[in-house]
Amino acid sequence: MDSVVGRIGGKCLLTIHFVGTGLMLAFLREANTSGSVIRIFDALDTVLGTQDFNRLFPVILTDNGGEFSNLRQIEYWEKTPRHRTNVFYCDAGCPYQKGICEVNHELIRRILPKGTSFDDLTQEDIFLMMDHIHSYKRKKLNNRSPYDVFSFYYG
Repeated sequence: MDSVVGRIGGKCLLTIHFVGTGLMLAFLREANTSGSVIRIFDALDTVLGTQDFNRLFPVILTDNGGEFSNLRQIEYWEKTPRHRTNVFYCDAGCPYQKGICEVNHELIRRILPKGTSFDDLTQEDIFLMMDHIHSYKRKKLNNRSPYDVFSFYYG
């Protein structure tokens, strides 16, 4: 899990990368805050349900950015009190520990270059961008798209 920032102080993205499949979810947030991250996880938990959420997100690796600082609310679902995931942080100064995530960010940056404002974008724009990113076949996935590989593993 990571953030992609547009212009400082503006909208940003929360990205969640599925290792081994190349698939990355991206969610537009109004600001780079811990509350915005928690709202996304609460929404995912509600939409997916307990069983699928637990199957898809048993472990989350992220950096120690301020937006990921409220560990308790990410790991625990307050609505129906239960443990929902385990969050681990990369070592400080070691972005290579989530290197595949950073590679997908490079694909996002081809469409939304660094410093570009995300303020006029909608979640539908982000879904379309990610749809394009996930549709092309990749050599490292045996000439399959991230969609194909994710569907094979998760249905």
